[in-house]
Amino acid sequence: MADSALLDRAAQLATDAASLAAKARELAAQAAMSPEVGANAGPDALTMGLTVLVLATFVGYYVVWRVTPALHSPLMAVTNAISSVIIVGALLAAGASAVGFSQAMGFLAVVLASVNIFGGFVVSQRMLSKFKKKQK
Repeated sequence: MADSALLDRAAQLATDAASLAAKARELAAQAAMSPEVGANAGPDALTMGLTVLVLATFVGYYVVWRVTPALHSPLMAVTNAISSVIIVGALLAAGASAVGFSQAMGFLAVVLASVNIFGGFVVSQRMLSKFKKKQK
């Protein structure tokens, strides 16, 4: 008797699973026809950009503050190398054919990245000069 009850229960569960699958297909079809689904369904560019900025700020803060003092000079050298990559993108943005917001922001990015690159190299050079042996 236990075997027949188990078979009946399994058949009932199979029927329930089939009806749930049919309901899921119906809901998926309704969702595909919904006007909210499409190009405007995801987050807008501003929200995504701000999210990336906040996450990058937190990650950068914790990465820099967890570095031992002996490694700050190499970290600054790598940061300067990253700034040199940024300056290439800023030059591309500043070189747009129409004068406007993009070109102004590109020029500002070039100026700020240049200050960061050259200032970082000056600081790195001064720090490295402290480790040189003094000549008699």
